[in-house]
Amino acid sequence: MQERMNEIIEILNRAAYEYYTLDKPSITDQEYDRYMQELIKMEEEHPELKRNDSPTVRIGGEIIEGFNKVVHEKPMMSLSNVFNESDIVSFDERIRKEVSNPNYVCELKIDGLSVSLQYKDGVLVRAATRGDGVTGEDITHNVKTIKTIPLRLPKKMDLEVRGEIYMGKDSFYALNEQREKDGKDLFANPRNAAAGSVRQLDSKIAASRNLDCFLYTLPDALELGIHTQYEALKYMRDLGFKTNPNIRLVHNLNELLEYIEDWTKKRDTLPYEIDGIVIKLNNLDDQIKMGVTAKYPKHSTAYKFPAMEVLTKLKDIVFSVGRTGQVTPNAVLEPVRLMGSIISRTTLHNEDYVKNLDLKIGDIVSIKKAGDVIPEVTKAIKERRTGKEIDFVMTSNCPICGSKLIRKESESAYYCVNPNCDARKIEGLIHYTSRNAMKIEGFGDRIVEDFYNMGYLRNVSDYYHLYEKKEELMELEGFGEKSITNLLDSIEESKKNSLERLLFALGIRHVGSKTGKILARHFKTIDNLMNASLEELSAIRDVGSIIAKSVYEYFQNEENKQLISHLKELGMNMNYLGNETEEETIFSGKTFVLTGSLESMTREELKEKIESLGGNVSGSVSKKTNVVIVGENPGSKYAKAMELSIPIWDEKTLLENLEK
Repeated sequence: MQERMNEIIEILNRAAYEYYTLDKPSITDQEYDRYMQELIKMEEEHPELKRNDSPTVRIGGEIIEGFNKVVHEKPMMSLSNVFNESDIVSFDERIRKEVSNPNYVCELKIDGLSVSLQYKDGVLVRAATRGDGVTGEDITHNVKTIKTIPLRLPKKMDLEVRGEIYMGKDSFYALNEQREKDGKDLFANPRNAAAGSVRQLDSKIAASRNLDCFLYTLPDALELGIHTQYEALKYMRDLGFKTNPNIRLVHNLNELLEYIEDWTKKRDTLPYEIDGIVIKLNNLDDQIKMGVTAKYPKHSTAYKFPAMEVLTKLKDIVFSVGRTGQVTPNAVLEPVRLMGSIISRTTLHNEDYVKNLDLKIGDIVSIKKAGDVIPEVTKAIKERRTGKEIDFVMTSNCPICGSKLIRKESESAYYCVNPNCDARKIEGLIHYTSRNAMKIEGFGDRIVEDFYNMGYLRNVSDYYHLYEKKEELMELEGFGEKSITNLLDSIEESKKNSLERLLFALGIRHVGSKTGKILARHFKTIDNLMNASLEELSAIRDVGSIIAKSVYEYFQNEENKQLISHLKELGMNMNYLGNETEEETIFSGKTFVLTGSLESMTREELKEKIESLGGNVSGSVSKKTNVVIVGENPGSKYAKAMELSIPIWDEKTLLENLEK
């Protein structure tokens, strides 16, 4: 534990120096946040191991030589971060323990450089960076070149205001375009460009960069008779300071979440970069009452937008065996937050995928969520390699049974062909109970594996013999009469499923839930399908020769025929129970894409409804998409639909069309 803490402290200290002092960060903000959260958690669990020089008790980094040092009269503290709705609810609950009926001011989190402005007798006399929160750097000569910052106030007064210096998108693009022409290194993002600009010794350079500034904090508001953050913003605006026009005073948690959802969708429409939403307790007296920690104020926090693509370390590549025998390499990742969820493992598909990306164990890799759902590794950050990385080697043997793997012609995957491989059998049994297959409730992966190891399950027909072992099963640890009865009832109920579910559940190679439905609708009964010729199967639209061959070979296998016969004897439905006629609906022949969560149903339930009405559901938006259905907290697919002018349905419109 101490070794890991020391490692993270070294990473964070180096990153803080590069970020705050050199303006040349080598890791992303997301990586920095993740390491900080991990360190905080370890120190909370093991306070006796906390070091005196831990970054959790510091704010920022060192000050470079060449600028005069400035000691802030009041520390410029950074904010704690929240990443999802659950975190926001917890923040609100902590506030409500101290404050009755709190209001919050929501502000866009500008991605720039914090600044403190000091006025004496109404004249700007000093501008300073945050630095380490206690001591900053004097950048007055450059800040005076920012046209939106008043050099003189409308009345003589001593005043400090704080805000964020930033560079607009257009200015950033123009600056990088010019630097490229001049053969200079490009700035990574507008924040780096703004930070680099205010640290120029020659103010003419800063003046040419077209910087801007939003003000958002009035440290001495109470001394001025101002008692809310909302009033403080208005006061600064009345004095001639530029404040952000998109602030909102919210009165409850729902309004707060609505504001976040609204700007999550609209952030790309702004002429400047934002990376989240700042949430501040509105009442300043209550802010003082809430107090501060060593690092953060307790009365405010920053919601960080979910990253669309993040960096993390590829710690290892391990192999798993699927129900068809396919052996898949999987990435073991340093846990990272991506679009609201923690990702620590993801598939690497096959040997060719890994080699095409030139992945090595130990690489820093970029990952994103394909279709906003499935995380995938997209590239290795080769410039971050240290030389200690390990080349990937595809295994030649099954990681479970040790059998020699076979790579089939025209395929990029390797297969374990041992029919008695335990991993293949367990994966097949797990698949059989899954939601899109037989939908047998109560069977988690661990239960299936335990029942297999205990000898209760060896093939899918064994599910329908478990009632014979009811008394034994109730004696198992973690089970009782009620849980086993519910399990057996769900198994019995699965016998009534329509044929397409069974076809998918059987694990026939290349037959997914959609193909299962096509086959069931075409042949109507299992007997018709089993007696179909290869030519007849190949002639079906949307089936094709590869699927046809796989289905034909499955039903030519004697063991599979015996399994079907046994399932019939057990009372399994073998007929298609869907609509016999293809009635035209508003969904017929159209391709739909879903993004965000719905209140009325799950994504899987909606997918099933659309397909039953003749529609198709795709995981990505393209020009061929007919409609994008948008729920709560939609992802990048919503923006893509807007860009391509694809019709968008909200949940209300969806339900209206389903009723029709």
